[in-house]
Amino acid sequence: MSGTGRALVLGGGGITGIAWEIGLLAGLAEAGVDLTGADLVVGTSAGSVVGAQVTSGATLEELYARQLESPASERVAQLSRAALARYAWAMLRSRGRDEEFRRRVGALARAAADAGLTPAEQERLDVIGSRLVSSSWPDRRFVVTAVDAESGEFRALDRDSGVPLVHAVAASCAVPGVYPPVTIEGRRYIDGGMRSAANADLAEGHERVVVLAPIARGVGPLASVDAQVTGMVARVSVVSPDQASRRAIGRNVLDPAARRPSAEAGRAQAAAVAQQVRDTWLG
Repeated sequence: MSGTGRALVLGGGGITGIAWEIGLLAGLAEAGVDLTGADLVVGTSAGSVVGAQVTSGATLEELYARQLESPASERVAQLSRAALARYAWAMLRSRGRDEEFRRRVGALARAAADAGLTPAEQERLDVIGSRLVSSSWPDRRFVVTAVDAESGEFRALDRDSGVPLVHAVAASCAVPGVYPPVTIEGRRYIDGGMRSAANADLAEGHERVVVLAPIARGVGPLASVDAQVTGMVARVSVVSPDQASRRAIGRNVLDPAARRPSAEAGRAQAAAVAQQVRDTWLG
């Protein structure tokens, strides 16, 4: 994706990933490095929620405060062992073929939804809508990633795509086997993280790139962040959770109870990475 200037890439990582990224962004801004004015914001899965929030005009302190609220009324989700086994089988059978893998996990997602093993699609749209500050695309460049559940085709959605923002974000967050695929233009879409946890290569062509990646490593056909930024003719900084943040996030990234500690850990981590990010962002 061509462009100049600065790009902020926000990767996937569940409910805790949203909280950690917002905490980190708030802490960096407090340290004098505000990333929210990026010329391009790329959001994948959890990062699509954060991207929609930070481009909405809401302040980081407002968004951070939301992460500290009680999760008492929220449902805990989890990727089952059976679903994880199907993911692994899809990887083995795909033999490194990216679209083949995405077609297989898309089939898994459609089957789980059709069997009633995931929430209803409208219920999920309502949840995502409640997390966004605005249901309208921002005026500046914001890209949301998703995958066609049948063809395996990867799509980068923006305000010119004709897709409602809530649908785009819900699709990007549609973890196969946990949440239902989202219908867009008569087709069903799943998590953009089924291509890469961050899809950092969409920032190619920008002069300065910062990637916040709750999950930086790749596995099988899923490209790692390092693989995607290697060779970029840009100043690049990749930030992933440190030990304290990983401890706060815990084992289930879809547990709302871990939201507050994840946000607080991200904010605390900002002090340690502020100089690194400043050098990349401001030069």
